[in-house]
This record gives sequence, structure tokens and C-alpha cells, in this order.
Amino acid sequence: MKTPFLLAAALATFAIPAQAQTAPAPRAAADQIATTKGPLTVQPVTHGSVVFTWNGKTIYVDPTGGAAAYAGLATPDVILITDIHGDHLDPKTLASLSVGKALMVVPKAVAEKLPAEYKAQVRVLSNGQRLDTLGMSVSAIPMYNLPEAAEAPHTKGRGNGYVLHLGGKNVYLSGDTEDIPEMRALKNIDVALVCMNLPYTMDVNQAAQGVLAFKPAIVYPYHYRGQNGLSDVATFKKTVNAANKKIDVRLRNWYPAAQ
Repeated sequence: MKTPFLLAAALATFAIPAQAQTAPAPRAAADQIATTKGPLTVQPVTHGSVVFTWNGKTIYVDPTGGAAAYAGLATPDVILITDIHGDHLDPKTLASLSVGKALMVVPKAVAEKLPAEYKAQVRVLSNGQRLDTLGMSVSAIPMYNLPEAAEAPHTKGRGNGYVLHLGGKNVYLSGDTEDIPEMRALKNIDVALVCMNLPYTMDVNQAAQGVLAFKPAIVYPYHYRGQNGLSDVATFKKTVNAANKKIDVRLRNWYPAAQ
């Protein structure tokens, strides 16, 4: 009489791992952009997180979402972190990934909050500073809220936007910013990732007007989840292209888990 019980137990044993495994939400397809040193691959991950691969190197930007969000992607050679908030600086995600050999480029405020184990890997950049490494350059630029105020979510000088120079292409990462003069003054940007989520950064129209001022060749709306859900990136694209049809606005799904 024990045979049915043993068989059921055995089947249950095999069933448990299958039930415990949760497949990660599918990522948006990666884009490839030509550079003088081979293609730059742009892989959306989630919210403000993106992975670039270029010239044999892999760059993680604001890695969040846990290990599952990065399944199948190469381990990072460089990690860029823009700010101290949890959707940019996520120690749990860092701990879940193989980041032991990665150079971490961060603002001072982030360096002060990183676990001590990463100290030897950290290079601090302040607004206006530049780092040349691994055949690329990384420039830190301001990101902040307007009007400037001590109680603003993002104060000037605390966090970094970044401009990467990769094989003749300039790639701008806005971080958490509004339509600030420093963004409008950018020149020769080939690829831009621009945030738009109220009340933390700027609205869709502000983002569109900022983009129209600095005229990137390609722009990706990213970081567009706010208190009231996802921003209307289709209206962003319509607004930009109504004024400048040459700007290639690329809408990608940065929130696959929400689908």
C-alpha cells in the first residue's frame, strides 16, 4: 500500500523545482548602432537601467531589478551609477551579479553609500570631470531639479548624468534631471536616453523641448514610470517629430514586467 504514496512523493519532488522557477519578463530587443570600432549594442533592461556592449566591453548603467533582469548578458567591465536613490543604486542587485572585476564610475554621494567591498573598484567623478578608460571616455554632467532647492529630490552636484564617447559616437544618459541649461547646451550627441516621470524629473513636454534644443540623432525615452504610472512616450515622439523630423525617436519597452 506504500507504492502509491511513494510515487506521489516522487512526483511532488520533481514538481517543486518547476513551480519555484519564475521566468524573467522578456527584455526589449537590443538595437545596434554603428561606430568606428564596431557596433554599439543598446539593451534596455528596466526603468533607468540599460546595458551597452561595445568594442568587446560591457557597460551596465544603474543596474537594478535583480540577477534575473541580467540573465544571459555578459558580466560588466564598467558600471555607471547616476544617483543614490534605489532605482539607480541597488546594492542587492550588485550583490547578485558578477561585478568583482568591474570599474564603478559614480558620484561622491553614491561612493559614500556603496558597500565597503567595492571600494577598490570605485572611481568618483564630479560634475564636469572626465575619465578615459578602456578605449572610451566618460564625462560627468549635472542632473537636477528645477527650480533649484535644498529640498528637491535631486539637487545640483549630487548626481551625475553621463556622456560616453565610444568609437566616434557620443551617448548621453540623462539620469534624473529636468530641462536644465546643461542638457540644452549639449553638442553632437548621437544617442540620448532621456527621463520623463513626474514628480521626480520632468514631464513629457519638458523632455521634448529639451531634446529639441540639443538635437540628438537618436533619442530613447527611458525612466518614464512616475507616481501616476507610465508617461505618454507616444506623445513625446509626436511632439519631437512635429518640430524636427530628423530626430529618430525610438520607443522601447522598459517595463516588460508591467505588461
